[in-house]
Amino acid sequence: MVPPSSSMDPSPPPSWFTPKRLLIIFCVINMINYVDRGAIASNGVNGSSETCDDKGICKSGSGIQGEFDLTNFQDGLLSSAFMVGLLVASPIFASLAKSYNPFRLIGVGLSVWTLSVAGCASAFSFWFIAICRMLVGVGEASFISLAAPFIDDNAPVSQKTAWLAMFYMCIPTGIAVGYVYGGYVGGHFHWRYAFWGEALLMLPFAVFGFLVKPLQLKGFSPVESKKALASVETVSSVTDDSKASKLDGRMLVGGDGIIGDKLSKTSKSESIHNILNQLSRFAKDVKVLLVDKVYVVNVFGYIAYNFVIGAYSYWGPKAGYNIYHLKSADMLFGGVTIVCGILGTISGGFILDRMGATISNAFILLSGATFLGAISCFSAFCLRSLYGFIVLFAVGELLVFATQAPVNYVCLHCVRPSLRPLSMAISTVSIHIFGDVPSSPLVGILQDHINNWRDTALTLTSILFLAAGIWFIGVFLHAVDKSNDGSQPVSTPRITSRKPLLDGNVDESLCEV
Repeated sequence: MVPPSSSMDPSPPPSWFTPKRLLIIFCVINMINYVDRGAIASNGVNGSSETCDDKGICKSGSGIQGEFDLTNFQDGLLSSAFMVGLLVASPIFASLAKSYNPFRLIGVGLSVWTLSVAGCASAFSFWFIAICRMLVGVGEASFISLAAPFIDDNAPVSQKTAWLAMFYMCIPTGIAVGYVYGGYVGGHFHWRYAFWGEALLMLPFAVFGFLVKPLQLKGFSPVESKKALASVETVSSVTDDSKASKLDGRMLVGGDGIIGDKLSKTSKSESIHNILNQLSRFAKDVKVLLVDKVYVVNVFGYIAYNFVIGAYSYWGPKAGYNIYHLKSADMLFGGVTIVCGILGTISGGFILDRMGATISNAFILLSGATFLGAISCFSAFCLRSLYGFIVLFAVGELLVFATQAPVNYVCLHCVRPSLRPLSMAISTVSIHIFGDVPSSPLVGILQDHINNWRDTALTLTSILFLAAGIWFIGVFLHAVDKSNDGSQPVSTPRITSRKPLLDGNVDESLCEV
């Protein structure tokens, strides 16, 4: 008999999990994720290849590139290999959240991340460390897809966007800390120790994800309820498909009792049926997202935006060096990006909360901030004065980074709660596949063709106007906040019209769940 309906409701979160503690934990995890991104790109960890002068005197290489004697192409593949695992695993984890507890999935992902980073520390060849970097992306995928919905569930109503801003603020901060951390550890000890340190930092959080009582996302039914319903369906299907008879008050199936082969075949068919159901459900969920105009417009704007930001992060220092002959261009661009990234991301969240956190207001902020930021950055690259460039570019980045919280707020609130993990996963996959992954090589091709860094930078920056225009379209769309829709847990099928297990005077009310 199925437990009463009250037991099927999601259990309240453990008292230890106050919303602020949850936010702090997720921020620290996110910070460690992006420290790894910065560390592997730092000179101390990434290193350099062996070089020889005209006299035949060679200087040994350093870091990963020097130890494995990597070409620049191999080194570039290594730094972006995590993207493969991230793009493949993000939709998978988002889909599994409907069948398994999302908090436990984060624990699994962080465990994979920890083991993979430890594998990088003990790598013995290029291909081994490349595979480990791909698995780092797999581990990160679970956290990227599921952390934001948890924060949205637990944040105060009047500060939801501000809390998301604090979470995404860890991206530029983590990368900056990773540069410093990797440079120091790699320069004073060995590049392998940088990865060992990251693994040790993440290990407590991976263990934490399995030991504590898991939280439940809004819109998802507890795993225990699903198991109970699955048990009832299995027993009922076996009973319906066999000939029942009663002997000495005992239930017989097929005259010989419940046979092991019957249960085994039923179990296998149930497994196949469940897999097919999950694939079908995943396809339907993706279709729901793709036909949602609000979601599609938001993601298209985010792709154009990330196209520019990704190219800025890779080519910015080199463009600054060639345009303004600035030897410390990397430090300048890095410093401006860190400060403006932190201030801009937090400001965007607080401003949207002050405006009133709605999808329409989010689109207004997205289009307005991006448009003004594009004007500032475009004007900055037009100036001949270095100091004028620094001021205008800083203002532009401050405005551009203000979009981080609002764009993710739209992703979370334009879909029903059960689709939020998939919404974040598809958004992440899209902005990387069509945004920052192709932007760097395309900008390189453009620069090779026109051979003028100022014109290249101006052409790239103009794409921000496209992003602002796309988001401006969202202001006029009929947007409904669906974050409170579907309050009933998903995937809890109702079982009716089942035959009683025993003939006789059985209360028919027990046969309906």
